[in-house]
Amino acid sequence: MQKNHQGPLSGIKVLDWTMWQFGPVSTMMLADLGAEVIKIESLDGDHGRQFGQVSGVGSDAYDGLSSNYFEVLNRQKLGIAINLKHDKGQEIVQALVKQSDVFVQNFRQGVAERLGLGWEKLKEINPQLIYGSATGYGPKGDDSNKPAFALTGEARSGSLWWGGPEDETPYNLHGVADQIAGIMLSHGILAGLVYKERTNMGQKVETSHLGSMMWLGMMRDGIGLLEGQELKRQHRSNMNNPLWNTYKTKDEKWIAFSMSQGERYWPIFCDVLERPELKSDPKFSTSEARQKNKHIVISTLDEIFEEKTLGEWETILTKSDLIWERVQATLDLPNDPQVLENKYLVPFDHAVIGESMWHQLPLTFDKTPVDTKKMAPSLGENTEEILIERLDYSWDDISSLQSEGVIL
Repeated sequence: MQKNHQGPLSGIKVLDWTMWQFGPVSTMMLADLGAEVIKIESLDGDHGRQFGQVSGVGSDAYDGLSSNYFEVLNRQKLGIAINLKHDKGQEIVQALVKQSDVFVQNFRQGVAERLGLGWEKLKEINPQLIYGSATGYGPKGDDSNKPAFALTGEARSGSLWWGGPEDETPYNLHGVADQIAGIMLSHGILAGLVYKERTNMGQKVETSHLGSMMWLGMMRDGIGLLEGQELKRQHRSNMNNPLWNTYKTKDEKWIAFSMSQGERYWPIFCDVLERPELKSDPKFSTSEARQKNKHIVISTLDEIFEEKTLGEWETILTKSDLIWERVQATLDLPNDPQVLENKYLVPFDHAVIGESMWHQLPLTFDKTPVDTKKMAPSLGENTEEILIERLDYSWDDISSLQSEGVIL
């Protein structure tokens, strides 16, 4: 049975009864850190196996695979398929719980309890268990049992007004809620494991799409709450600070500048652009003047940046003390030496998909390095091995469970 033996969580055993993205992200992160993660699926599998598109781009099926979407979210894990509606299926998971450090689920309230996998039941089986629970709206309140996906969490949290043009239309963030909530849940589980090491006691850890998205927008929303007003979206042509903006080059590439200290950087900026006259022009000379005349300032800078290509501007800007960066797209990332040097993307020779680039957890450990090396399990791939090696089932037991419809 292939296991994950390196990383700071090596030796930690995790049971992952999650589906779609929110839950699988959290357990994938634990697996990336070296934990042994067993993904528990129903006999028809995680619905993510059938997911067809991400942001309008098809998640292609390959021979023997249902979806790239599932593959990306469930790498590094072992897989077991069990009929949890059968008493013997519940017994198998409960027996695994006795040996495990962490159990994670992201089903609506009541589902885990009906199947004998709720917190109250499992803490009796293993008082040291860290039980991670992922929900849409949090564990309390009238809407705690309401069904949710990423977009509903983004909508409820106010985050659909963060970006996009200055109009009255909410703009889709394409699954950000699943990603940040998964990160938040793994963060909570790690804190639970530290508590367990100190006290020898387990506990339940819960987070939600709603709460995680609000936390992600904390700085922006915090200002709005303190001032008692909504923060408005700003199109690049309407930015108050021209040094916190993007500009298009002659070859239709983009450069982003990120300098909030206008008075400090404006004279340097003008010198780098070889436009010293902009330092003394009354419309440009102070932060207040630049804000008042922002449309004139931005249109002037637009004309300047369209005079040179991105490569030419990079040569100029690299020699300066300005804070800037080229605006990249997804397909630029595999060619970015900084991305490759830090192993934020790593080459992966998938047994079915072939050679591709995979995101790696952006954490570096000098004593316990992490590494992406295992593809997601096929449905029920490790069922027999887990039952035999972890629970001492015999092959006769396996045959009986298969005939009874408990396992595949």
